[in-house]
Amino acid sequence: MTVLDVLNSPWAILPTKLEEIQAIYCARVRGEDVDLQAIEARMGRPMVNDQQSYEVINGTALIPLRGVLGQRMNLMSNMSGGTSTEMFAADVRSAAADSAVQSIIILADTPGGTVAGTQAAASAVRSVRGIKPIATLVQGAMASAGVWIGSASDLVALDSQTSQIGSIGVVATHVDVSQREKDMGIKTTEIVAGKYKRAASQFGPLTETGQAMMQAQVDYLYSLFVGDIAAYRGTTEADVLQRMADGRMFIGQQAIDAGLADQITSLEELISQLANAQSNRRTLSLAKSSMESPASSPNPQQLASQWSAEHPEAAAVLRAEGAVSERDRIVAVRAQSLPGHEALIERFAADGHTTGPEAAVAILAAERQAQANSAAVRLAEAPAPVPYASAPDAGLESVKPTKPEPTAQELAARAREITDQARTAGRTISATDAVARARRELTT
Repeated sequence: MTVLDVLNSPWAILPTKLEEIQAIYCARVRGEDVDLQAIEARMGRPMVNDQQSYEVINGTALIPLRGVLGQRMNLMSNMSGGTSTEMFAADVRSAAADSAVQSIIILADTPGGTVAGTQAAASAVRSVRGIKPIATLVQGAMASAGVWIGSASDLVALDSQTSQIGSIGVVATHVDVSQREKDMGIKTTEIVAGKYKRAASQFGPLTETGQAMMQAQVDYLYSLFVGDIAAYRGTTEADVLQRMADGRMFIGQQAIDAGLADQITSLEELISQLANAQSNRRTLSLAKSSMESPASSPNPQQLASQWSAEHPEAAAVLRAEGAVSERDRIVAVRAQSLPGHEALIERFAADGHTTGPEAAVAILAAERQAQANSAAVRLAEAPAPVPYASAPDAGLESVKPTKPEPTAQELAARAREITDQARTAGRTISATDAVARARRELTT
């Protein structure tokens, strides 16, 4: 990361920390020497930052996410004791593949960092869900880019009532060095091609075009941030914008009430909780296999009740996971509502199994049927047509045959594929749009 990257690139970080970092780099832009010894004395430690890999305790990998987050290591991370998001993502993937690791805990204490590399690190965390239990434990504060990454785990916990989460947002700054160059007797003239190539050049005041361009970039990155938080926390973007993403920091129970955290617990309790969850996932898998032989297996409800009584902490985790999944399903179903079909949507939301794409297929079918019924009524009420002579067939263009109407199952399956493809590409698509696109592909 260059000096100008630090000064001008978009950040997802606490404002005070960004000001501190930029002050040091601005001094370098002005040509001033950075007193490394003074910085070390102020920090109370040498300016080295050999990022540590994860350690394993009782089968749980502990992966640190601390200090300022940057894509790669540099002077900035040495000053802040920061984390390379590239190395962090590599550690997450390594722990997921490590046979000695049964679960993963991210130990977070970070003000956030650069936008670059953050979404990729969050995706690495998200990819572990469903393979091994993965949780984030906030040990102090988890802000901005840290929230982007930590929220991708199965569970977000606070280690005390005073731990904080929040500051969701994106910031970019423009630094004008023209006056400094003028004082030094220097004048820089840039020769560029492309309307926006140097619209936000540091060798002059920020132009209206440059400001509009930077604002558009910040707004777009913010929309990605909000969209990912909504997906990771099992809610809607509107809910994230209303309750979580206004730039505030939430303390303790406030973070839980806002939907950014799930519980307050200690590291030791969380390790035990995840260990039980992984063990009980295997137990449930074995129980499922045994249920295939009804003569020798107990009643499934009795088995579930007995298991929950024997493993209350793990049962609580699984219930929480199930609640998040069910809430996500209900939100997806209700998003397909059309006027006149509210009762059908609520029936799907309450049945416990209908997905968003399946609801969209059913609602579109019901809407088509309603339109057909309305057309039939209008046709029945219309006056009899006036007799007319049949037109000759000669000269009429042949009509291309159309494909048969796909089944609801085919539509839902293709819609899910389209939704997954969009998510992999970093885009979002509503279930209704996915179904409409699936219908076009399957009928043309």
